[in-house]
Amino acid sequence: MHKPLIAPSILSADFAKLGEEVDSVLSAGADIVHFDVMDNHYVPNLTFGPTICSALRNYGITADIDVHLMVSPVDSMIEAFAKAGASMISFHPEAALHVDRSIELIKQHGCKAGLVLNPATSLSVLDYVLEKLDYVLLMSVNPGFGGQKFIPGTVEKTAHLKSIIDEMGLSTRIQVDGGINKDTIKDVYLAGADMFVAGSAIFGQRDYKKAIADLTQQFK
Repeated sequence: MHKPLIAPSILSADFAKLGEEVDSVLSAGADIVHFDVMDNHYVPNLTFGPTICSALRNYGITADIDVHLMVSPVDSMIEAFAKAGASMISFHPEAALHVDRSIELIKQHGCKAGLVLNPATSLSVLDYVLEKLDYVLLMSVNPGFGGQKFIPGTVEKTAHLKSIIDEMGLSTRIQVDGGINKDTIKDVYLAGADMFVAGSAIFGQRDYKKAIADLTQQFK
């Protein structure tokens, strides 16, 4: 069993002081910095590009940076974020022309590779690539906006994916993103997830240490 990791999404951070915000959240107990990259094409919103990633690295952030690409096409962004200092990169199969090639591209750049499944995307898209992935990101909301409500069917989907991973003898992590808070995190944790993206549940709170402790308390 992997150690569960908390990955605050900077989508909910104060961009006027992003370096300090990320520093604070890591000091408060977060494990990974999560980037929600949206292109106003694959999803109906626009966020930020690789310059923000390199700016955080230049600021002195050494923690893993996990880049979730909600963009199409994906390959040029994989290269740009890898060069900007990303540690982990995931993308949506619907947004890529050649899923296997894009996974290989992430690996070639020395990053961990993940595939993202929207709520209505079947686990069958993993049939021929699961062994190549370091993690699978299950969306528990539809992508495009922060602050949405958790979709309960994600719990069953997580359990199903976990059983496939165990059956194949893999160590692939399961990440869940969308509506994660102290009320929803336990069910997906018990179902087999071990990386949790939280935006407003952390950055939307006054006390980051307490917010993260409220989440990690649910693992006991």
